[in-house]
Amino acid sequence: MSDIRPLEAADIPAVAGLFQKVFRNGKTTPPGFIDYLRQLYLESPGCDPEISPLVHVNGGGRVSGFVGVNALPMTFNGRRLRAAICGSLMVEGHESDPLAGARLLKAFLAGPQDLSFSETASEVSTQMWTKLRGIALPQYSLEWIRVVRPSAFALDLVASRVRPARLLSPLARSVDHLYRSRMDRGRLRWSGLAEDPSARGALHVADIDRHAFGALFERLTAQFALRPDWAPGQLDHVLADAVEKPEFGEPVFAAVTARGGTPVGAFFYHVRAGGIARVLQVLAAPGQAGPVVDCLIDHAAARGVAGLRGRTQPALLEAMLGRRIAFVHAASTVVHSRDQELVEAFRNAQGFMNGLAGEQWNRVFGGRFD
Repeated sequence: MSDIRPLEAADIPAVAGLFQKVFRNGKTTPPGFIDYLRQLYLESPGCDPEISPLVHVNGGGRVSGFVGVNALPMTFNGRRLRAAICGSLMVEGHESDPLAGARLLKAFLAGPQDLSFSETASEVSTQMWTKLRGIALPQYSLEWIRVVRPSAFALDLVASRVRPARLLSPLARSVDHLYRSRMDRGRLRWSGLAEDPSARGALHVADIDRHAFGALFERLTAQFALRPDWAPGQLDHVLADAVEKPEFGEPVFAAVTARGGTPVGAFFYHVRAGGIARVLQVLAAPGQAGPVVDCLIDHAAARGVAGLRGRTQPALLEAMLGRRIAFVHAASTVVHSRDQELVEAFRNAQGFMNGLAGEQWNRVFGGRFD
């Protein structure tokens, strides 16, 4: 008879093997990946023994399913909450036990947390969430894309599947330089960004380190009624993990300040020269989202990116309209709570979620463990 129980340290090798089979094409499990999952789910700051990842154990006593869970303390109008971030949900041998995934999710949602959410729910997972009285949040569920160098952008997409295509990079750079140098810098185009974009007024952008970015986080999220309230050392640990994404490139942190040095925004992305930058987090003071996004695009363009992509939040989504930014849906952000006031906070764009307050900061996304 199958069973669902909290993850134990002895389960980690089996869970790592499941990851390899389900998400990594059955490749051999690197020892470094086993060590990382142990640290991520059982040893990192903020771990809550009552809000634990769960494993599905089949009738033969073997781990055949898993749902990753990370605890995140949050605050709602001054009230402290326990939130649980639902990460990877996977089941092996779905044909023999087609309800295993649903039982894992149901057991997770029945936990002691005040709020549960995920930012990477597939169509199948989203259906399971909604059947269990969760809701999908469209304004949090879109990927945004801005093309900067069109030839390099197209080449990067092709090279992600056909690596030899990168040999055409010098040609793509030449074509992009010629095209962008002839663009009117005062005119926005979907196809790219001018070589010399329009001035951004009085705002100043400066590179910073992850510690300075962490110090800005609380200040630039204070306008949200529902937001993270990190455990001691948790935000620094999350940022330290988030920089280690060699598949995405080098980490870049920057602060945006107004005249007089007042911080009005900050952003964090990974960059590969000639590739598409992965934006993990954009922070902006009220009313400053548009100018901060402009600064982000110009900052990344100056580093040679082909384009940018990231995850929306309601304030960003509104600011991006009219800036020649495209949107696609790859996975849904979903939320569940027995307290409908918390759900309504997200419906009304008063909840801060995605990025560092989510799951894509961890090294399962973009990390290497060989």
